[in-house]
Amino acid sequence: MIWFMVLQVVSTLIELVRLGSQSDSDKDLEILLLRRQLAIYTRKQKRSPRLSRSEKLTLVVLGSKLKAITGRTINAMGQVIRIVKPTTLFAWHQQLIRLKWTYQHRRRGGRPRTDPEIERLVVRLARENDWGIKRIEGELLKLDYTLSHQTVGAILKRHGIPPEPQRSASPSWRHLMTHYKDQLLACDFFTVETLFLQTLYVLVFIEIGSRRVHFANCTRHPNGAWVTQQARQMMWQWTAPEPNLRFLIRDNDSKFTIAFDGVFRSVGVDVIPTPVRAPNANAFMERWIRSAREECLDKLLIINETHLRLVMREYTEFFNTARPHQGLDQQIPIPNTPSEDRGMVRCRNILGGIIHDYHRDAA
Repeated sequence: MIWFMVLQVVSTLIELVRLGSQSDSDKDLEILLLRRQLAIYTRKQKRSPRLSRSEKLTLVVLGSKLKAITGRTINAMGQVIRIVKPTTLFAWHQQLIRLKWTYQHRRRGGRPRTDPEIERLVVRLARENDWGIKRIEGELLKLDYTLSHQTVGAILKRHGIPPEPQRSASPSWRHLMTHYKDQLLACDFFTVETLFLQTLYVLVFIEIGSRRVHFANCTRHPNGAWVTQQARQMMWQWTAPEPNLRFLIRDNDSKFTIAFDGVFRSVGVDVIPTPVRAPNANAFMERWIRSAREECLDKLLIINETHLRLVMREYTEFFNTARPHQGLDQQIPIPNTPSEDRGMVRCRNILGGIIHDYHRDAA
């Protein structure tokens, strides 16, 4: 018993001397390796713990690193790696080496992928036109891009674009509206509550192609005769009615009478009533009403008809002559004459300052 205690003391002293000669990084690596083994031992299992492939890999890497730094032999490594025999550890390492050299690396064959810019152009040509694959191939060749029709077909399939016969079976509403937008005029009523809770009705028209808005008038008591008179005055304001306007979109409000429709039909404009309870059928007009409320009417207290009439005239003038429109690629419905002014930027207050219009001074 005494000799066993002496042996333990001597071995402890030898271990202290060995640890004193190691650097901090060597000690950290050895502690990490021992901790990984302890974590495997403390796993709650009835049998001896089975090591996963990732745990084997961890022990192999840490053990190899420790052997390379300390220069220990395989048998000496048993002092640190106690969960398996050193020979088992290096057997795992040999298995990893064999896996490395026998792993079948996947090679990507075939031609390189088409340039993303050219691919975007192919998709654009297909979506903006009813062209087939060979027609797109010819258009690309005209633009100095050489692409086979097989590649064009693969690009369209990758982006979920069907073949030409399926795309051209029926035109979309977007194409129809784009083609006929310069011939469309729309009108509608909306209400405004005054400071004294009186309801005023506002009648407005909009040219869908140019987004130009025409404020007709406002009243407390709209009826068929009043609406028809506003239509006549609109025609009189247009000394020569727009030759492109061929259709008027309106809802089924009872205020739009046969006499109202007759005013427009007399100048060659067909009236198209929207479906019942379908405000989206007059979406351009509805969107302008929203803009008028958010930018102007919701920020003012309207006193009476005269006040509302002045406000609407000033706002529509600003909308037509100074406000950029997203639907027109940030252009203005009535574009200004281009100038070479490069002076200081000035601000012009609209409606007492609730709207600001910026412009340059003359140089």
